[in-house]
Amino acid sequence: MSHSPDHVLVDPPAGRLRGAVEDGVTVFRAVPYAEPPVGDLRWRPARPHPGWSGIRDATTDGPSAPQMYLEEGDPVLGGHGAPPFDEDCLTLNIWTPAPDAARRPVLVWIHGGGFVSGSGSLPGYSGATFARDGDLVVVSINYRIGPLGYLYFGPQGGAVDTAASDTADAPDEGGNYWLTDQLAALRWVKENIASFGGDPDHITVAGQSGGAVSTAALAGHPQARGLIRRVILQSPPLGLELPGPDAYLERTAAYLELAGAKDVHELRALPWQALIGAGAGLFARTMRWGYWPTPFLPVIDGITLRHHPAEALPAAAAAGIDVMIGWTREEANFGFALDEGYAAATREQVTGRIAETFGESAAAEVYAAYERARPGARPADVLMDLITDELFRVPAVRLAEARAEAGRPVWAYQFDLPTPAHEGRLGAAHCLELPFVFDNFDQWSHAPFLTGLAPAVRDGLAHTMHRAWIAFVRTGDPNHPGMPTWDPYDTRTRTTMRFDSVVTALGDLAGASRLLHGPGRRPA
Repeated sequence: MSHSPDHVLVDPPAGRLRGAVEDGVTVFRAVPYAEPPVGDLRWRPARPHPGWSGIRDATTDGPSAPQMYLEEGDPVLGGHGAPPFDEDCLTLNIWTPAPDAARRPVLVWIHGGGFVSGSGSLPGYSGATFARDGDLVVVSINYRIGPLGYLYFGPQGGAVDTAASDTADAPDEGGNYWLTDQLAALRWVKENIASFGGDPDHITVAGQSGGAVSTAALAGHPQARGLIRRVILQSPPLGLELPGPDAYLERTAAYLELAGAKDVHELRALPWQALIGAGAGLFARTMRWGYWPTPFLPVIDGITLRHHPAEALPAAAAAGIDVMIGWTREEANFGFALDEGYAAATREQVTGRIAETFGESAAAEVYAAYERARPGARPADVLMDLITDELFRVPAVRLAEARAEAGRPVWAYQFDLPTPAHEGRLGAAHCLELPFVFDNFDQWSHAPFLTGLAPAVRDGLAHTMHRAWIAFVRTGDPNHPGMPTWDPYDTRTRTTMRFDSVVTALGDLAGASRLLHGPGRRPA
């Protein structure tokens, strides 16, 4: 390892790298962890990067995974991924206080984005604050998203043991190329992170939304055994119904029609821009009223992914992994509160949507229960609370309950601070906790959903949450002197930390939702 005032050279097993010192933190950007998934490697499992000779410059961000892009952004996040985009995107970024032999805890961040957007190099996901404030080594990853990561074509060469899928001559099988990317990234971190000052035996994987689904899938995956010590699941939509092979092949057939191709071989001949365009068409084909749109999903293919990620953490395979899980109070407002069509929803429409979950006979009673929980609620508010419960809050509580019943600690939280943006319609929406967790509001200046937050409240809560995340990564316990005592969730007290302008530990914070969606209430 050698230093100049602005640059640092490191010599990990993968090959020599030149990083940059930025505000006292050493950063290595766009470090390849797998072969570029281009040409014949498109829609094949990730393969280890062969390394490089000489010194590779790692001082600038690389391209993000191909995705849809609106230059004007969106009214909530202001955008979640920006050019350049390229299929040669399987890279990671590393932030470290120093590339020395200190063996610091490692935090690996997996971005979300509905399986169709995002990037590990987004400014809001910079690991600088965690590295600086927590003496951690932080890694963020890019992985294939949208059609390039989530299409499924069925076995293309016969099922073989997935451990063989790293080899160049292994038949291609299964799907979930995004997951093979993330496993390859984790293996790269395990093999190389010591050269950056990190401890390869002390890795926490954290993710939000789709990234939290990834985190759960990795935690119980046989190929990740021994690679992960802790996980943080922020707003995982574990209530998503994930398709099996037959159901997903119907979706693939619709995509092929939109792309004007008859099979995967013809798709491999198309430019990625055409593939992303066809993916946009799949949104319309798969949309259902009252459901979060998900044109691309993980597939329970029985090969690369054998179980729903919601089943991973209660299972024995994840017994030794520390878990923190949480959600925001109004997750679904992110996708529905600013939609004028949903604002005009009627009681009858929403009752009909409730009936799809609870059955016709219980629908009116369930509607009334949601109405009582939010006095003055419009039908749209009832719908958003229902979606929040179905997708996020109730599955997270079930996971906490299952872990607690097995005697495995889990820390649970709910983020409650509403944003004044958009006349308060967003409430404590999906994604709102992110800048608080990273404590880097200067990197979120483009995001409309932060408009109007009082700086004193904002900064105080961010300090509390950021320090709790650091404590959990370092010790497996999020407690620190600047907050009330946070006990693990158990089936007696059901302690849940409420992050609001006043931070409070409450018993059974999600109790009403837990009981409403409990056994016997929903038809099988």
